[in-house]
Amino acid sequence: MRDGVYGWVGVTDCDWRPRAFEIEMHNRLDRDHYTRTLLHELWHVYQHVTGVLKDKHGKRHWRGIDHSLTDYEEQPWEQQAFQMEEVLFEEYLDYLTHSKNSL
Repeated sequence: MRDGVYGWVGVTDCDWRPRAFEIEMHNRLDRDHYTRTLLHELWHVYQHVTGVLKDKHGKRHWRGIDHSLTDYEEQPWEQQAFQMEEVLFEEYLDYLTHSKNSL
């Protein structure tokens, strides 16, 4: 937690067409932070499944371009995952609000 890492996802089957993943999450997050982190990591799963994010020979590729030396803040898959984390979290909150109102 002191390194600012709250969750990560790893491919557990193969690099070519991955379909098995493992998400690890820090277990001391509050509910909102846990949910945001889970949505962020699930977006990385989506990126791998759709093929825009690939690991090849120990290098990370985004849309076919090697980004293995790109700084974390500049990695396009992280930028997209942070953006989608916000979008999905807002949709989740909206869902909770509407589902409570319909009871």
